[in-house]
Amino acid sequence: MGMTEIFNSALRDSVLRSWIEVAEGSDFPVQNIPFGIFTTPGGKPRAATRIGDTVIDLHALAISGFLDGLEFDHDLFSCTTLNSFIALGKPAWRSMRERLMLIFDERNPALRDSPEKRVEILFPIAAVQMLMPVQVGDYTDFYSSIEHATNVGIMFRDPANALLPNWRHIPVGYHGRSSSVVVSGTNIHRPKGQTKADDAEFPEFGPSKQVDFELEMAFITGKKTALGQSVSTQDAEDHIFGMVMFNDLSARDIQKWEYVPLGPFLAKNFGSVISPWVVTLDALEPFRVSGPKQEPAVLPYLRFEGDHNFDIHLDVFIQPENLKEQQVCHSNYKYMYWNLAQQLAHQTVNGCNINVGDLYGSGTISGPTPDSFGSMLEIAWKGTKPVKMPDGTERKFINDNDTIIFRGYGVKDTLRIGFGEVVTKILPAKS
Repeated sequence: MGMTEIFNSALRDSVLRSWIEVAEGSDFPVQNIPFGIFTTPGGKPRAATRIGDTVIDLHALAISGFLDGLEFDHDLFSCTTLNSFIALGKPAWRSMRERLMLIFDERNPALRDSPEKRVEILFPIAAVQMLMPVQVGDYTDFYSSIEHATNVGIMFRDPANALLPNWRHIPVGYHGRSSSVVVSGTNIHRPKGQTKADDAEFPEFGPSKQVDFELEMAFITGKKTALGQSVSTQDAEDHIFGMVMFNDLSARDIQKWEYVPLGPFLAKNFGSVISPWVVTLDALEPFRVSGPKQEPAVLPYLRFEGDHNFDIHLDVFIQPENLKEQQVCHSNYKYMYWNLAQQLAHQTVNGCNINVGDLYGSGTISGPTPDSFGSMLEIAWKGTKPVKMPDGTERKFINDNDTIIFRGYGVKDTLRIGFGEVVTKILPAKS
C-alpha cells in the first residue's frame, strides 16, 4: 500500500492503530494527537505531540523530513510556545494532525522501521518535562455551570432566588490574571490576604484557611481579531484551537471579604493550573452532545445551531502527603449551561479584540448530584459535610501538602480521548 492510500485509509478508519504502543485505557491513542511543549535534560523547549506514553519531538520530526510538503515553517516547532503554530489557523492544524496520524499509522513503515530516527524523535513521557503549552496573553473566567451557580446562591444568598437575575441571560465572566496561570506539576503556596469572620468588627491578615480547587475546562483561541470586531456563535469554533483541563484555585475566605463590589481579586490570582496537552476540537468531535435547554430564550447574538457541548468525564482526587489519592468528584463538561461558542460570542460582542493563546475558563463544572459538585465549597457544603481521607482525617477545604489531581477523558464505543492530568500540590504559606 502506498503513502497516499495509507493516508486515505487512515482518515476513514475508526479503529486506526499506531505502531507506537498504546496501553488499554490510555488518553492518547493515535486519534488524539494533542499538542504541547516539552524539554529534556540539557535540551531546549520544543513542540511535541503524544501517543500512549511516548512524546514525539515535532522539531526533530520536521528536520528529518517527515513533515515535508506542509506549507509552513518547520522552525515553528523549536519555539518555546505553540502560539506561532496556532496562529497559522485551522487548515494548518488539521493538515498537521492528519500528517501525524499518517506517520504513526501501524501500516506506515517510514519511521517505524528506522530505529536511528526513532531514537532522535521519540521519548518516554517519564524522561521529559512538560512546559506551558502557550503564552497566555489574556485570561477570562466564566461562571457557566447552572448547578454550581445555584449551589453558591443557596449557600450565600436567598435559596428561593439562588440565581441572580442576569444569570440566565448572559454568560457571566471576569478577567483574571494570566501571569499566574501555570502548567501541571507546579506547586502553589497557600495565599495570604485579608479575611473577616462574621462575628468580627475588623478584618485580619494571614494565610487563607479555605483554599479550594475549581474543576474547570478551558479553551484557547487560535485566531486574532481586530478591535471592534465581534465573533458570532456560528464562527466561534473557527477561532478556537483546542481545550485543556483547568484548576482555577480559590481562597474562599479571602474571596468572601473582597468580592463586593468588583468581584474576585487576590482570592483568585495566586495560581491557576492547566494541563500540558492541548486537545484540538477536531479530536473531541466524537463526543459532541447537546447542552441543557436554555430558558428563557437567549438574545439573538447568543443563539446557536448544532451541538457545542462535549461529553468529557472529569474526576477530581485529593492525595494527602504520603497517602493514596481519594476521589472526591466525578463530573462532566456536558453539564455546561453556557457553551464555548456562546462564551466567545459574548466576550467579543462589544468589540473586545482577542489574540492567539488567550485562555477562557469554563467556570466551576458541577453536576446535578453531590458526587458531581466541582469544588470543596460545594462537596463539603460550606464546611458542614467534611470529606474523609484514607488516613481518617477530614477535609472541608485543601490542607497544606495536599495534592489535587484532575483527570479528564471522553469515551465513545471503543474510542477514548483524554487530557492526562492536572496536578498541583498546595504548600504552606511563605513566611
